[in-house]
Amino acid sequence: MASEQDLDLVEVAPNTTPPVCKIMDYGKYRYQQSKKHTKQKTIVLKEVRVRPQINEHDLQFKMKSIQKFLEQGNKAKVTMLFRGREIVHTANAKNLFTRITEEFSNISNIEQTFKIEGRRMTMVLAPK
Repeated sequence: MASEQDLDLVEVAPNTTPPVCKIMDYGKYRYQQSKKHTKQKTIVLKEVRVRPQINEHDLQFKMKSIQKFLEQGNKAKVTMLFRGREIVHTANAKNLFTRITEEFSNISNIEQTFKIEGRRMTMVLAPK
């Protein structure tokens, strides 16, 4: 029956009485099994936006989000947006970014240190 249909006769359970066989395309089956076992994980870049005049509670909430992203295996991009004359106070922003890096130094690596791009300051953290 298998040769009439141009398929293969595959013995599924040889130790049972009687042995169990299956008519199937064995090449297609092997291909599907090889595709099933690839264990690639895509790393996603998640962004958290903060402001230079952020309150302590809001900062803690944002830090919980960053920690959740890192534990899931994703990268976290911290972006600080400056409006109006806030760009003058970049020292406060740098202090805030160093605080974030110290907080997550045990579970993350700094992939990109903080840098100013126009009215934005960005930093990227990657999980260890």
